[in-house]
Amino acid sequence: MTTTAETAPDNTNVLDRYFRIGERGSNVGRELRGGLATFFTMAYIIVLNPIILSSGHDKFGHQLSFAQLSAATALIAAIMTIIMGVGGNLPLAIAAGLGLDGVLAFQIAPTMSWPDAMGLVVIEGLGICFLVVTGLRQVIMDAIPLPLKQAISVGIGLFIAFIGLVDAGFVHTPAGVSTPVSLGAGGTGELTGWPVVVFCVGLLLTVTLLSRRIPGAILISIVASTILAMIIDAAATVPAPHGFSEWGLQIPTWPGHATSTPDLHLLGKFSLGGGFTHAGVITAIVFIFTLILSDFFDAMGTIVGISSEAGLLDEQGRVPNIGRVLFIDGLAAVGGGVGSVSSNTAFIESAAGVGEGARTGLASVFTGLIFVVALFFTPLYSMVPSAAATPALVAVGFLLMTQVKGVPWDDWAIAIPCFLTMVLMPFTYSITNGIGAGFISYVVLRTVQGRWREPHILLWAIAVLFAAYFALHPIKQALGVA
Repeated sequence: MTTTAETAPDNTNVLDRYFRIGERGSNVGRELRGGLATFFTMAYIIVLNPIILSSGHDKFGHQLSFAQLSAATALIAAIMTIIMGVGGNLPLAIAAGLGLDGVLAFQIAPTMSWPDAMGLVVIEGLGICFLVVTGLRQVIMDAIPLPLKQAISVGIGLFIAFIGLVDAGFVHTPAGVSTPVSLGAGGTGELTGWPVVVFCVGLLLTVTLLSRRIPGAILISIVASTILAMIIDAAATVPAPHGFSEWGLQIPTWPGHATSTPDLHLLGKFSLGGGFTHAGVITAIVFIFTLILSDFFDAMGTIVGISSEAGLLDEQGRVPNIGRVLFIDGLAAVGGGVGSVSSNTAFIESAAGVGEGARTGLASVFTGLIFVVALFFTPLYSMVPSAAATPALVAVGFLLMTQVKGVPWDDWAIAIPCFLTMVLMPFTYSITNGIGAGFISYVVLRTVQGRWREPHILLWAIAVLFAAYFALHPIKQALGVA
């Protein structure tokens, strides 16, 4: 037998046939560039997700390790992005969802243990998979008015931005002052400290790069701000009141080595039933519903938006393999819970890869492989201070805020619920409260208008569930339950 160029397998053609590269007007080079562009625009999640989650405390005062979170974040993103590329054949990258990790760290975890909270994320992912398999996703999509879906994204954006401002020390709750919040960490209405300087410079750099449509704007800002923080830390004296540096958990000093063996001890640290015990059945169910609602609709909008930008929608505006893609997104949520890194979902930053010419899942495979490489550089991420990463939270808040233009402000019966949804998330430090207030006020106002049949029966059921959630304390008192 002879082995010639004519008889040897053509790996390029194999890739082309499987991913339909040529059919979609792309090539392997474009897919590689697209995969790189997507990674560099979303690599900040390896830093930002650990910062958010490690900032939270569970009911028992425990915190998660930044290094372990960073390694697990990269690993789960790598696995699920590759699965999305191979199984969904769309240029969609997956990683821990911003907003969802905020819900987990600052709302869910304080009512239970971290494994319990991650168990709710696993249940959420299984719930999304169930909705996709049974076809209920379409019923849910039809039940919730589009403006309310957009308001949820806007509210999450405001909530994330507020968290960023607080964590940076730009906004603070002053002691012994009548105002609930004030400028600066000292409660004096003044900005003080070197970390705030880094934050302000980083924020201005981030918005400048974003406005110039520079690829990788958020990542560039994080890196530049970290370098600035390292210079300041080396040249100036940064106070450490009460034994803790003003920089926070992450000190901007060189770790001594750039690579290390990934610490993956967080994998498998979840409990499926503990959340119902510690937080209560109703509260746990509402938490799960909140995660499903935020994750499901955010993913749906991202998937449709990226597919549209890539020119992959059919004549009816449908996404190719949408059932499979949404199922994989549900599995990503499960994977995020199993990995203790919060629910994973499709990233809108995938648009950067599409802008570079990516049209198939091969780009996602490349992005996932780069995440694998990043897995071994955890020490570099541990030197990024909160002041260098929090400008990204404010920037992401702005990006989510842009959806406010979709709200019909002249129809008060829907505009008021949207308004309550948006403002109550940051003002009560709770995404659940915002969603609940929006749903309840919507069905009430439509009923007052004599249009009570307009809200879907499912929306009525959800509103009743939220009403029970808000009235949980008096209900317990009435029933004599402690």
